[in-house]
Amino acid sequence: MDRRSVIKAGGAGALAMTVGSVVPPVARADEASGAAPLRFNRDGKFKIVQFNDTQDDHRIDRRTIELMNRVLDSERPDLVVLVGDNINGGPNTELEAKQALNNVIQPMERRGIPWAATFGNHDEDSTPRTGFDETDMLRFFRAYQHNMNTAGAKDVTGTGNMNLLINDSRGGKPAFNVWLLDSGRYAPKQIAGQDFAGYPTWDWLRADQVRWYLDASEKLERRAGAAVPSLMFLHICLWEHRFMWFASVDSRTDGDHARAVEKHSILGERNEDECPGPFNSGMFSAIQHRGDVRGVFCGHDHINTYMGNYYGVLLGYGPGTGFGTYGLGGEANHHVRGARVFNLDENVDGVLAETHNLFAKDYGIDMSNTDQSMDPLPLPR
Repeated sequence: MDRRSVIKAGGAGALAMTVGSVVPPVARADEASGAAPLRFNRDGKFKIVQFNDTQDDHRIDRRTIELMNRVLDSERPDLVVLVGDNINGGPNTELEAKQALNNVIQPMERRGIPWAATFGNHDEDSTPRTGFDETDMLRFFRAYQHNMNTAGAKDVTGTGNMNLLINDSRGGKPAFNVWLLDSGRYAPKQIAGQDFAGYPTWDWLRADQVRWYLDASEKLERRAGAAVPSLMFLHICLWEHRFMWFASVDSRTDGDHARAVEKHSILGERNEDECPGPFNSGMFSAIQHRGDVRGVFCGHDHINTYMGNYYGVLLGYGPGTGFGTYGLGGEANHHVRGARVFNLDENVDGVLAETHNLFAKDYGIDMSNTDQSMDPLPLPR
């Protein structure tokens, strides 16, 4: 299925926010020492929820917030990651851009859940009108009480590339690590006088980002005394996501996929072509070299939900969370709106014990293909 855009009509909706029990505010990560303000629970468990492609304007579809609320209340995660395309190109002013972001931040803030975000290709679509770019957005994120973003790696392509350590249940040493990388926006019009006609026109991880990961991973291993298992989150998928689905680089037949399901233990749906950038960044090769990343999970392709084991590394998608952007189309448009859950256990080899998707349809949320936009949630002081 080709990528599609959905332009929302006007309309009003109501939203009843449910507020979970609030935990004390978390301390921000010490960027100089790499100290970890997060830690595994007493039972050695830690849960992460991934939301991606909330992708709406200041008048968000109320069901996006309802889905986030329901997932947070049922799962009670220890950390939430927003994996890009947090907003779309709809805002016309800086205030509207802030309201659009605040809408998808409030479900975590009202519950006192630590959260962090990275960026997608659409987050700056409104910047030419609003003047509010990703640097401003990152500063806006960091003003919230429960946000875990740091200022990000210096002199590296992208905004807010970072890692977030989680200490073991005794608080003595890092037991797990979360990488958040900015996979960019769109390819330039030309390189060396050549355009990208016939090639994907999304962005890609750059060599300095790959080098930063390699250096930071090595430094962390030296400090911890061993490689620290981790998950990597980025918005735009790697080329290896596409290779895995067919267990092939060039051939893409049903027979190839049947072989891939067996070979790579693939679960989930592929309802559209993967949309990586025109160049392979080499990040997967770097991950193989280091051996610390247990899985790479992305968004971007809203209606893909699959996951598989690609040569020892899980590659997968979080289903698109937002109801205000393209879906399956027709009456089934919203049927794969959802979130991904990661269950960590410090007593399990590799720490990542399990991951699965949750879907809005299983929470009894209205699946009708209608606009249900609402007034923006109040901005905090």
